Amino acid sequence: MNDDLETLQRETFDYFAHEANPANGLVRDKTEADWPASIAATGLALGCYPVGVKRGFMSRKAAVERTLATLSFFWNSPHGPEPDATGYRGFYYHFLDMQTGRRAWRCELSTIDSTLLLAGALAAATFFDRDTKAETEIRTLADALYRRVDWRWALNKGKTVTHGWTPEAGFLKYRWEGYDEALLLYVLGLGSPTHPLPSSSYTAWTATFRWLNVYGHDYVYAGPLFIHQLSHVWIDLRGLQDTYMRGKGSDYFENSRRATLVQHRYALENPRGFDGYGEHCWGITASDGPGPSTIKLKGIERRFLDYAARGVPFGPDDGTLAPWAAVTSLPFAPEIVLPTIAFWIHKAKLKSSRTYGFASSFNPTHPQGKAKGAFGWWVSPWHFGLDEGPIVLMIENVRTGLLWRLMRLCPYIRDGLQRAGFEGGWLDQLPHT
Repeated sequence: MNDDLETLQRETFDYFAHEANPANGLVRDKTEADWPASIAATGLALGCYPVGVKRGFMSRKAAVERTLATLSFFWNSPHGPEPDATGYRGFYYHFLDMQTGRRAWRCELSTIDSTLLLAGALAAATFFDRDTKAETEIRTLADALYRRVDWRWALNKGKTVTHGWTPEAGFLKYRWEGYDEALLLYVLGLGSPTHPLPSSSYTAWTATFRWLNVYGHDYVYAGPLFIHQLSHVWIDLRGLQDTYMRGKGSDYFENSRRATLVQHRYALENPRGFDGYGEHCWGITASDGPGPSTIKLKGIERRFLDYAARGVPFGPDDGTLAPWAAVTSLPFAPEIVLPTIAFWIHKAKLKSSRTYGFASSFNPTHPQGKAKGAFGWWVSPWHFGLDEGPIVLMIENVRTGLLWRLMRLCPYIRDGLQRAGFEGGWLDQLPHT
């Protein structure tokens, strides 16, 4: 199984080696032709380069060059309220033109995607610690980018952080409320030495959580599996408790384990009767899909979605499964994830002729679509940077804990966790100041 993980990690890492512009470090959102860069994928790439160095997937020299090109681009790119800028107030637009680095598609200035970009920059600053001109500049630029972010502005005079902003319409109406992937966002916002979020914003966020019992598991509910994973990619939350989790006698790592077990049980129960679901076929999250379309199959009218945030157990669910969602649960429930990975590699052949590891998603119920799998399944023809990064990083966290260790050494992460009220775990091992 170690050989399978090594091969899967290396093949997946190749996405960031090849789907990038070396001149500015931007990483393509997905492999479709003429597609723009995603700042989230770029941030994940920054976190993956240290893994590449440690694993021998790329040289330290190449990783330094790529990282420095990325950080230099973001520091020097057009930054202001103009509609064709790259960023504003320290945040960046969700999608950027691969060549010019300017805003693409009139997209939003994204607070969560900027968070992933900044997390990658801070990981790079910790890893590249040598006393050379290039590595010193990496640390300087990463720190400057983080300090520039105006987290308080992103509150828009409210209690919780907004999803984003556009120059045409101002702040988006949605806020980071309800349990979601924003734990990392609030930690980085609270840890800022320049424009920090107030501690009350974190309390307001946790006040919107829903604690449910599903299939016998008590946990903070969120349907899509990625919500239970993305913050954990960066922060080792084992044994750490904030006020909310202390009140529940749990922690967010255990919460993600329970969410993973719920997903697995849901696939075994298969309440909607989709093909393929079972012990080794599960993982429902935000992913590409075969729709939008409605098809009558075996006497049942099935509605299929395109890219959507699918969830368990309340849906939406159209029979689409995402291998990356199961793989990224490896730290939480290896006893069910490892057999699933083996099944997908050796039985389902979901890596067959694939450039970057597993297919991003597949749907055994839908017989036709953009591409076909080994058994006539619909299989997404694209790879997505947001899928690839968590696979590389979570495999490494299980094997060596590399990214978790890097982020433990970042003072902004430590400060943000403590200001959010976290105690326990590795935080208790820090010297008192």
